[in-house]
Amino acid sequence: MKKLSTILCGVAMIMVIASCKKESSGTTTAPVIKSLATLGLYEYTSGTSKRVFMPVTKVGTQTVNYYTVFDTGSSGLTLDASGIIPASMITTNGFQFTGDSVVVNGITITSKTSIMSYGDATNLTKEYGNVAYATFTLGDANGNIATKRIPFFLYYKVMNSVTNTQLPAHSVDIMGVGPGYSFASTLIQSPLSYFDVGTDLKQGYRLAAFNAANFTTAGNYVAGLVSIGLTPTDLATSTGFILHPLTFSSSGGYSGNIPGTVVYNGTSTAAQFLFDTGNPTQTIIENTKETNAIGALPANSTVTITTNRGFKYSYVTTSTTNLTTVQNPNNTNDYRSIISIDFFINNQYMMDYTNHQIGLKNN
Repeated sequence: MKKLSTILCGVAMIMVIASCKKESSGTTTAPVIKSLATLGLYEYTSGTSKRVFMPVTKVGTQTVNYYTVFDTGSSGLTLDASGIIPASMITTNGFQFTGDSVVVNGITITSKTSIMSYGDATNLTKEYGNVAYATFTLGDANGNIATKRIPFFLYYKVMNSVTNTQLPAHSVDIMGVGPGYSFASTLIQSPLSYFDVGTDLKQGYRLAAFNAANFTTAGNYVAGLVSIGLTPTDLATSTGFILHPLTFSSSGGYSGNIPGTVVYNGTSTAAQFLFDTGNPTQTIIENTKETNAIGALPANSTVTITTNRGFKYSYVTTSTTNLTTVQNPNNTNDYRSIISIDFFINNQYMMDYTNHQIGLKNN
């Protein structure tokens, strides 16, 4: 992940709600309800891999300049401790402090340890750290918003469990904006779910469709991609979003997996779809009917995704885009069919934390 240079600026984002206005004719116009804030993302590409990054420019009292992967496929903010707390507190075996918790640079680090895992059995990355609490500034000089004190996962090392190698600091900073709880701790949820959006909005966000031309090797800032706080208009059926109610489990909270069917080159199978901006390269279709993993679909393969609520999306693979692999979950230990970031170039996405539903819309 290429570090992007920015100039920090403390810009406060203000919720604008127009009040009712009495017209001279005696009629009353309806109030215009807007999102709490609208932020941009950095679109970055390297080869066939694409990423979208949300800057974090303040943690507690510490001014920083880190870029977190904007990830609809996980829940909770994970951040490397390097550069945020004194280096003397960080070892490969954990944080050095006594007692139940410690406060440093406005960050409360608790003694509750955990491991956050990303990937599947074929390529697993693990972060080792502690549950912590802090205020954050999300975004940079192009537009930002300050959070209240929220829980997050502060990690001291990150490992590739397949090669058993330690990865560089801040190489796996993730802003998980999915529903439910973090796999690291049920105390941690999406940082975008904690905003007080008032009575006119619902907790959640709307993600505009990405433009393939904006993905660059330098990292291109694109304004207006993330609208925090859902308006009644966002949730109205007339906007074209198809809403998918989510299922609750006691361990993970509300799951982002959406039931449906996938058809690839004439083969059809039931699926649990996870629409995942954090998957940078290829869609992974899990099919228990495949006796062996057949691997990558060839170029010019047609794939059609249909959810249980009637949302439909089709694409054709090429040698560089819409890359798709078919696996058997017995090999990956993951039954979910994970839809890659290429999906978001042609479609819009909405996460409704209040009503526990995901909206999908063809662009």
